[in-house]
Amino acid sequence: MKRLLVFLLITLLSGYNLSAEQTDTKDSIRTPSVNGKEFLLHYYQQTLDSLQKCVDGLSDAQLQFKAAPDRWSISQRLEPVVLTEKALFDFATKGMNAAANPERRKEIKVTDETIIKGINDRSHKAKADAALTGKGKYSTSADAIAELQDYRKVILDYINSVSLLDLRNHINDSPFGAIDGFQSFLFVAEHTSRHTLQIKEVKADAIFPKQ
Repeated sequence: MKRLLVFLLITLLSGYNLSAEQTDTKDSIRTPSVNGKEFLLHYYQQTLDSLQKCVDGLSDAQLQFKAAPDRWSISQRLEPVVLTEKALFDFATKGMNAAANPERRKEIKVTDETIIKGINDRSHKAKADAALTGKGKYSTSADAIAELQDYRKVILDYINSVSLLDLRNHINDSPFGAIDGFQSFLFVAEHTSRHTLQIKEVKADAIFPKQ
């Protein structure tokens, strides 16, 4: 599991390089609207809605379509969304279960905005870990969305149970440096956003089934 989490976190930001202009080392809680708890909750809903809209009504032929033998189908891409959310949620809650350590805030070099931009950068496409390779189990997109909605409820209930200050005051180590609890939970929703972009790429293929 630890190796898988490291892979996930590296993959999510592997396509985006941090620069001095994109870092914030101030030992304080950032205040732009994107950094609030209301935004975080809204973003979870937004990413779920976007995925649902992207796959709603797809036929079995469309769900199982592969542009090439070594490429993933939409059904295969839907499976890791749920699997990875569980793994990233475990990572986030593990950090929250530890003692608060706000004195480490000065170690954080990455902003929330950079995380969002980096994960949605599709200019770099990393090969997925074998443990996350989908088997194409979903015959309807509704099945995948229902499973994701069920697990999202667990995550949102947890987020609603903690304060923004608590999220910001729990600093955890990641493969690219220190991040706080809020940012850990950003990764969960952002992973869904990245897979939605990947699914859109599959649908844009010239030979994607019309129905």
